[in-house]
Amino acid sequence: MKIAIQGEPGSFSHEASLKMESEATIYPCALSADVFRSLIDGTVDAATIPIENSLAGPVVEHYDLLLHHDVAVERESLLRIHHNLIGVPGSSIEEVTRVSSHPVALAQCRRFLEAHKNFEVMPYYDTAGSVKQIMSQGDKQFAAVASQAAADFYGANVLASGIEDNAQNFTRFFFIRRTALVAKDDRANKVSLAFTVENLPGTLVKALQIFADHGTNLTKIESRPVPGQPWQYVFYVDYQVSPEGSKVPVDQLLRYCSMVKELGFYVHAERPA
Repeated sequence: MKIAIQGEPGSFSHEASLKMESEATIYPCALSADVFRSLIDGTVDAATIPIENSLAGPVVEHYDLLLHHDVAVERESLLRIHHNLIGVPGSSIEEVTRVSSHPVALAQCRRFLEAHKNFEVMPYYDTAGSVKQIMSQGDKQFAAVASQAAADFYGANVLASGIEDNAQNFTRFFFIRRTALVAKDDRANKVSLAFTVENLPGTLVKALQIFADHGTNLTKIESRPVPGQPWQYVFYVDYQVSPEGSKVPVDQLLRYCSMVKELGFYVHAERPA
């Protein structure tokens, strides 16, 4: 299977992809839009995208891309995020003066970075890409923040491990495919969907009441503005279906919603130890 990711090989998306498909070939893309484009045009069989981090919150761009493409979530996975300070072979932490990584990764290691007053912190487009960059330059004063997998992939050295501020750092990934190719799973017990409500008093409450009436466990709700329609919003929700229950009927939601799109019906991922 060929799987698209945003970022370079060795990234957390790469790691999450191999967790779900161990024999996959990874197809790196510079932009998230390129990931979806390669999936839609058949260049790849699937894509792995981060959708939410337990500390940084949702990846809002990916919600928008899911809504506007004919793709669906086949699986989800939770990945424990460990950040490391990574340097070129032969370097030491005492020599480092510049550190680069994705802005979210840098924000998650703020205490460690602030403790090293001599570090100049520079944002970069990708965690693994920052390791690739320091290896290409071969400068012992230049380090990156990324995963152990990125260090291994590019032959770099870990100078300090587990530098994240909070150990409870997890990223939730979606494994997506073109809608027509999504494999059905009889164990599926979680639904992601998007909807917009009519701009009338009480419509959101009435829509949410439908979820409650079906005995579902609403695990997430997120709102995003509708481009070109000021003060109009798309609501993204995740809910779990009870063993004896069923999915919320779309026709019931359409009583109060002007648009409903199911984004996926899949197995709820357990948090790794």
